[in-house]
Amino acid sequence: MPFQSNQFMARYLTGIQSSGIPHLGNILGAIEPAIRFSRNTENDSLFFIADYHSLTTIKSAEQRIHNVRSVAATWIAFGFDYNKNILFRQSDVKEVLELTWVLSCFTPFPMLANAHSFKDKSDKLSDVNAGLFTYPVLMAADILLYDSEFVPVGKDQIQHIEIARDIASTFNNTYQKEVLTLPQPAVQAEAMTVPGTDGAKMSKSYGNYIDIYLEEKALRKVIMSIKTDSTPLEEPKNTEGDTTFKIYSLVASAEETSKLAELYTGGNFGFGHAKQMLFEKIMEKFGDARERYAELMSKPEELDAILKIGADKARKIAVDVLARVKPLVGF
Repeated sequence: MPFQSNQFMARYLTGIQSSGIPHLGNILGAIEPAIRFSRNTENDSLFFIADYHSLTTIKSAEQRIHNVRSVAATWIAFGFDYNKNILFRQSDVKEVLELTWVLSCFTPFPMLANAHSFKDKSDKLSDVNAGLFTYPVLMAADILLYDSEFVPVGKDQIQHIEIARDIASTFNNTYQKEVLTLPQPAVQAEAMTVPGTDGAKMSKSYGNYIDIYLEEKALRKVIMSIKTDSTPLEEPKNTEGDTTFKIYSLVASAEETSKLAELYTGGNFGFGHAKQMLFEKIMEKFGDARERYAELMSKPEELDAILKIGADKARKIAVDVLARVKPLVGF
């Protein structure tokens, strides 16, 4: 399991970014581990696509709608069981905005000013919108609205859980009632780092990502663009530090990786040959997911219906939580 927790029969909440089509790094480093975790029948898992959060940077309605569907299609194509778990679009549960306003009135200004999401951009305040500043409150509402007990996060995201806990504690203490569930971070084990085509961590921001859904010719072109050193064809090559070999080792079996290592050290084997093997392995490994993704994206109404079903399930929890909160503040 990718999370360091021995808790069972607990509710886990995971927020999924909707910043674009998930790339190979997202799939290997986050999506597949989370799907494996969600198959544990002893966990109650809610997964939401954070489209309200994306409004801080993305203003295009068309892009946001496409991104949400692309993310949902990827999770489903890779085997996420949306019947057993709850998969929904954040904006389909309007109660999250109502709770955000209530919680914002219990959130001290300095807490938001010290949040990483704001401090990282505070050197140029003209580029900071109010949504970015209050981002942690919306995130706290995401967590607290569903009585979430555990939130899987990386070490760099623990602050978000601490803020949610602080806000919930303030609210509970104000009314002397345990109204809101205090969440715990389920700290992810060391996350897999997937190198991009330039050797740095794969990221949309760097433009070095591999989109596995590209048409075959375009996908092969991206893989062939992976940076390598200038070792001549006939000479042995070092696997350590080689980006093509590293990516191959993440998608292939141990036996296949060992065979590629032998080809590297044996000489008379070029980087172009290695890239071709990587291309073929990606096409083989993700062939079914590519087909399922294309099928889902061609039927947006089916994706929207799946997300609506998840939202209806999530909303039942949200309504109950708000019913505990609103009377206390006089609504």
